[in-house]
Parts: sequence; C-alpha cells; structure tokens
Amino acid sequence: MNIQIGHDTAIVESKKQLITGTYLRNAWYCAAWSETLGDNGVLGVTFLKEPVVLYRQGNGEVAALEDRCAHRFAPLSMGAVIGGNRIQCPYHGLEYDKTGACVLQPHGNKNIPSRAKVKSYPAVEKHKAIWVWMGDKTADPATVPDFSVMDNVPALHTTKLDKIMVKANYELVVDNLLDLSHTSYLHAGILGNADTVESEITVLQDGTDITVERHATNAEPPGMNKLMWPQSPPRVDKITSIRWMAPSTLRLVTGICPIGEKPETGTGYHAVHILTPETDRTTHYFFTAVRYNVKTTDEALNRDIQEKIGKMRRFAFEEQDVPVIEAQQRIIDESQTAVDPLTLAIDVGPVRYKHILKKLIAAEQAQ
Repeated sequence: MNIQIGHDTAIVESKKQLITGTYLRNAWYCAAWSETLGDNGVLGVTFLKEPVVLYRQGNGEVAALEDRCAHRFAPLSMGAVIGGNRIQCPYHGLEYDKTGACVLQPHGNKNIPSRAKVKSYPAVEKHKAIWVWMGDKTADPATVPDFSVMDNVPALHTTKLDKIMVKANYELVVDNLLDLSHTSYLHAGILGNADTVESEITVLQDGTDITVERHATNAEPPGMNKLMWPQSPPRVDKITSIRWMAPSTLRLVTGICPIGEKPETGTGYHAVHILTPETDRTTHYFFTAVRYNVKTTDEALNRDIQEKIGKMRRFAFEEQDVPVIEAQQRIIDESQTAVDPLTLAIDVGPVRYKHILKKLIAAEQAQ
C-alpha cells in the first residue's frame, strides 16, 4: 500500500479519541431535508444539544427558533404557524415571530413582558436541505458546504433524500467515512472486494478541507458499480475520493473506468454525507447519491437502478456501518482506562481531520 501525503507531514501522532461535548458552533449544520418541512410545516429537532424549532413562513422562507416557550418552556414545535409568519405556543397561545420576539400575549391586559422572547438562529435553504447557523458570528450563506452536485440533475439519476439516526458521537462516523479501506471488508461485495484491498491512498489538504483518495487498479467491479454499468469491462480501475468539510459534512465521488483510462471515461456516483450532532452520543446522518456519466439510457432500467442504489446504500450504512460504530461508542463509554487508538497507515485522513477540527474549536473558544 502506498501512502502519499499532501502539504505537511507532521500528523503521525497518536491522538486520543475526541469524544467531547464541545462543538464548532460558527458553522452551518443541516437541520432537515427541505421536503421534510413541506409547506407551512413545523419541525422540532435537537442538535448540538439545543432544541430548535423550524417553521416555514407564508413567503416560503424558513425560520429557526429555540424550541422552548419563554413562559412555561412548552415546545413550540408542538404548535402551529399563525398568520403566515408566526409560531404559536400550543400551551397558552403566545406567538413568536422569526426574530424570536413574542408578538402576541393573549391573556389579561395582553402586555408583553420584556423577557418574552426566545433565541433565533440564521437559517437558509440550499442544496435541497435546511441549514442552521449555531454560532454568534455573522452567518454567511455562501459558506454553506458545497453540495451543488445535487442541484439540477435528472430525477432518475438521484436517490431519495434519506436519513438515519446513529447512537454514537459524530466523529466516529466521520472516522468511518474517511477510512476508505474498510469498504473492502465491511462492505465486501457491495462497495468493495478483495481486489480493492491493496490500493494507493493520497491525502490532501485544501485550507481546512481534507480529501482522501483511493485508487485500485485491475479490480473486479464491486456490486454497486456493476449495477450502474452492466456492460462494464470484467476488470477495471476503481477510483474513490472523499472530501471532509469542517465540521461534519463529506462529499464523496466513486466510480470505475477501463484500466488505465481517465476516470471520466467510466461511471459512478457522487455521495452526499451530512452529519449533524444531536448530542455527544447521537448523530443525525443525512445522505443521498447522484450518478455521473450515466451509461444506461432505458428509463425503466434507470428507475430500477435508482431504487436498488438507494436500498443498497441504506443497507450498507444501517446494517453494516452503524452496528460497528455504535459498538465502538459503547466500548469507549464503558472503558475503565483512557482510550488511545492504534494508528495505522490507513488512518492518515482521520488523524489529519481531527487535528484541524481541534484547532478550529480551540480558536473559536479562545475568542
């Protein structure tokens, strides 16, 4: 196995597992797929340990507020949208606007106390998702993670906008995704096989982004790739590249091509992996996939492929990845000694991203 490291090489150091209650707050976090909220919808979601209510206003924009009425702390997410731009507490009818200010107190003299307000959060919709900014710095919508591969693509070339909950810290999920070597074992037959074990790994850094690339040559096409290209050569090159964007979103592209040819001569898919910490021990995991350079033209076949890709990817995550990740979390929690993982050559990507994430969180806290 060849390891190539871009930029500095001062990362080969053992790091204790970063499983803490500290998060990078000045960042965009995915709260939900846009379709989940729908029209005039209300949704309660917890992330970074904070309960947040999302609601769609009459003009189509999304508002995000602290999901806790200032009066008796009833969840606003149990209420309804009133007048097109306010959310009403289900308990006593107080109404809040998108800034978090109480604009109606229906009891007694109807005076609104100065404390009648809740926290509001910047929220934007982009790449079919609702993103919420949890920090105190000015939120710039231009810094929403780039998932433009999802925009303006044929419906049959994408899979459903899916989600699962993982009972583990989000960093364990990032570790899993940046470790491309595990696909040859944990996902054998679907995403990898014996031919893809020995692969060339390259790790690059672009600003605070980390990209891990893995190239296997003269390999039998794994099941997922064969499904998308039924007429593929019996032996191919398999190329996989995944980019981590702080703090917890990843964009992967994987595909096969004829041996020795450029990757774009083959076909594969872009995979979207969006992780939002709910608590220290639970993670919202949003995912979908978009095919590229599609080589199948029959509509019925593409619909069948679309359905099978969605089911296979969910199976790989829910039935193969998640049980191992959740077991890791239990072992870490129950350990009577400090957890200090062994570092192998295949861990360059996970070690590098942890180093960057720690620095970003430390710098934010110092301010």
